[in-house]
Amino acid sequence: MIERAVQGRIQPPSTLIGPGDDAALVRAADGRVAVSADMLVEGRHFRLDWSTPEQVGRKAVAQNGADIAAMGARPTAFLVSMGCPPATPVSVATGISDGIGLAAEAIGAGVVGGDLVQSGQVVVSVTVLGDLEGRAPVLRSGARVGDVVAVAGRLGRSAAGLSLLLAGGATADDIEPECAALIDAHRVPQPPYRAGVAAALAGARAMTDISDGLIADLGHVAQASGARIRIERARIVPDPALAVAAGRLGADPWGWILTGGEDHALAATFPPDAMLPAGWSVIGAVVEGPGDVVVDGTAWTTSGGWQSFGTG
Repeated sequence: MIERAVQGRIQPPSTLIGPGDDAALVRAADGRVAVSADMLVEGRHFRLDWSTPEQVGRKAVAQNGADIAAMGARPTAFLVSMGCPPATPVSVATGISDGIGLAAEAIGAGVVGGDLVQSGQVVVSVTVLGDLEGRAPVLRSGARVGDVVAVAGRLGRSAAGLSLLLAGGATADDIEPECAALIDAHRVPQPPYRAGVAAALAGARAMTDISDGLIADLGHVAQASGARIRIERARIVPDPALAVAAGRLGADPWGWILTGGEDHALAATFPPDAMLPAGWSVIGAVVEGPGDVVVDGTAWTTSGGWQSFGTG
């Protein structure tokens, strides 16, 4: 299984020693390495009757690589550990591995090692390394009163796709193309990786990956920075597909936009006179306040976003 996972994989120049030894060796010319880790657990984060194994692998790369992009770094190497029951078809394990390898290579990174163990359900654990290329990391704690708040990437698509899946959209004969695209967005998020580096180069003061929801993740920035973040819905242009899904499900698309996670878009604050890079759009501002987030001047009370140990 390990032989199949590493055969034919392409490594970037930063990989000095790839899979096959007791440890890999990855070049860190900067002298510092950005590191993040995350897990996907079958039944909690994915279902194999909703997603192909390759889609699960691609999703694992997206949720980890976006964390590195949110620091203003470039993903360079992934370490992947997988647990699965003994009866798991080989095609499932190889499909997940192929998805991870192809997604990593698409962003210029390599899979340099990992582990394979027996477990009660399919579990994918990923650690990613990133290169800051000499830049200072963009932290959550850097927002300042007067900054503008901007986002890169799409909002609410993954959450809408999940709602459609829960409602049986994957097997519906009359599913609209817009809704099918939202389901695909949930299966395989598309983080704006390059926007993270571009934001760092443009002077972003604080940045975060939107994994738990726009309000929840900007809340981390607000709390770490000791200031209030004000979101203005009039500045957010909803994806047209959300209106189609909302009509089908009788839902409010703003719930998906403001609290839906797993789009892995990026949110950042910039000085008011900064020239925002392409792909970034202003949605609010940093103001005096107690370290929280308000929407159109008031607290959003419907939902605060994803919680790993919540009941949902």
